[in-house]
Amino acid sequence: MNLSQLKPPAGQTKLRKRVGRGMGSGHGKTSTRGHKGQRQGTGFGQKRGFEGGQMPLHRRLPKRGFTNIFKKEFAIVNLGRLDKLPGVTFNLEKLMQLGVVKKAGEGLKVLGTGELTRIIAVEAHQFSKSALEKIQAAGGTAKVIGAATE
Repeated sequence: MNLSQLKPPAGQTKLRKRVGRGMGSGHGKTSTRGHKGQRQGTGFGQKRGFEGGQMPLHRRLPKRGFTNIFKKEFAIVNLGRLDKLPGVTFNLEKLMQLGVVKKAGEGLKVLGTGELTRIIAVEAHQFSKSALEKIQAAGGTAKVIGAATE
């Protein structure tokens, strides 16, 4: 077998349509564009979603939902993940160094999914109720950063 002698199977490739090459070609004169109409002229371009004047699908469908522009996106970590990490104290900077958290967002939020089998100290901007209970039950400490004075 020689790479220079490879060719596709019969019928797989198709010659491109050569338009505007004279009347004998069958695609001369109007070059397959027809006679009158907006598509026949040069420079014709159609907007995405144009349906020939019919109301486009994206305008026929109803608008749904609401986007809260004041929504806060937190970096989220579960207790089960913290339990497997090396070290005893955890904060946003350390979790970013370990590669657990990619983007800080509005801060760190700890959720209670998973089991905690050791004593850890966590500094975060928010804790879920179950995470707080599990950390305290294991004998660890959970410090809220940026909270109002207690």
